[in-house]
Amino acid sequence: MNILMLVLILAATLGAGFAEASGQAGSLAALTEATVKSAQEAVQLALTLAASMAVFMGILRIAQSAGLMPVLARPLMPLLKVLFPRDQHALDAIALNVSANLLGMGNAATPFGLKAMAELEQANSRKGIASDAQITFLALNTAGITLLPAKVIALRASLGSADPAAVVGPTLFASFCAAAAGLAAAWILSENKRSFRPSGWMWTTPVAAIAVLAVVMVAFGTKAGPWLMPSLIAGVVVWGHVRKVRVYEDFVDGVKEGLHVTWNIAPYLIAVLVVVGMAQASGALDMILLPLGQILSPLGLPPQALVMAVIRTLSGSGAFGLLASTLAQPGSGPDSPLGLLLSTLYGSTETTFYVIAVYFGSVGTVSLRHAVAVGLIADGAGLIAATLICKVVSG
Repeated sequence: MNILMLVLILAATLGAGFAEASGQAGSLAALTEATVKSAQEAVQLALTLAASMAVFMGILRIAQSAGLMPVLARPLMPLLKVLFPRDQHALDAIALNVSANLLGMGNAATPFGLKAMAELEQANSRKGIASDAQITFLALNTAGITLLPAKVIALRASLGSADPAAVVGPTLFASFCAAAAGLAAAWILSENKRSFRPSGWMWTTPVAAIAVLAVVMVAFGTKAGPWLMPSLIAGVVVWGHVRKVRVYEDFVDGVKEGLHVTWNIAPYLIAVLVVVGMAQASGALDMILLPLGQILSPLGLPPQALVMAVIRTLSGSGAFGLLASTLAQPGSGPDSPLGLLLSTLYGSTETTFYVIAVYFGSVGTVSLRHAVAVGLIADGAGLIAATLICKVVSG
């Protein structure tokens, strides 16, 4: 992100300066105006996002307190036992990590992920060298199957989307494909393939269930979309009451967390929107995207999607800022085909290099072996799957 910011700001300044020197008076003044205006728009967007984020985090806090994550994780146990046959002691932490990612609760998923990585390291016979089990766990995280991309839904709602939950089906499908590709790559590149050999009906049940759910959500997402969020909110609140959770207090605590998350996102949002606004105003962004468009047009892949995919692997906050900036533009709003694709890409992929650094760094891993390759393969599969499914959904 440091290099990208430097390149875009220099390109914008030099482009506007060249235009000014060539006789286009006011180019530099326009660039200054665009910089300030972009910052103002970013602050307004952050304030609007705070309201939606507060509601969703409140509901997710009730779900967490009511023990919904272990309920979601239980059906996944047969599959996890196949993926980690020699690491049964780590299954509880892995299951909670996966279920937190299913609900789009990245903050809650990280502690469980770190605990799982530590327990996998205890069973690692070669300390400091990434084990096959740790790399498989990485594949599950960098391409975590996402049932509820809460942040993306909140952003789309804040920008006036007619169907904020329309992204659920495509995100579930793309993240499922990314996870499948990542796990396949981990198995192919592993040293001991026998321990990864899947067999029996027990592991196929959760996989088939997720695949069927993804297809159903894609096929009927338009009709089910308006029902999804009200039904989810009502269902979680009722579940909380049944589990004797302090629903009101937990909702308020979740609202506080949502406001805190938005407060943390706001500086990144402002930074990205200012840089993108400068690049747009000076024409530098067109100079970058037009050549990319010529290369990618035969593949049917918008250049903005490739930019999003690259930034997403490096910085979650930077990618979220780019997503917000793009969806806020009139020609590429949240309900446009491009808006749906970028929303799907953000929700179905992870900050691969950040996850690798945090998870492996927490256990002192020196040799990553093929972990980076597995993560990037999963990201690439997610990009392809998101592009294909969004074409189908958008017609």
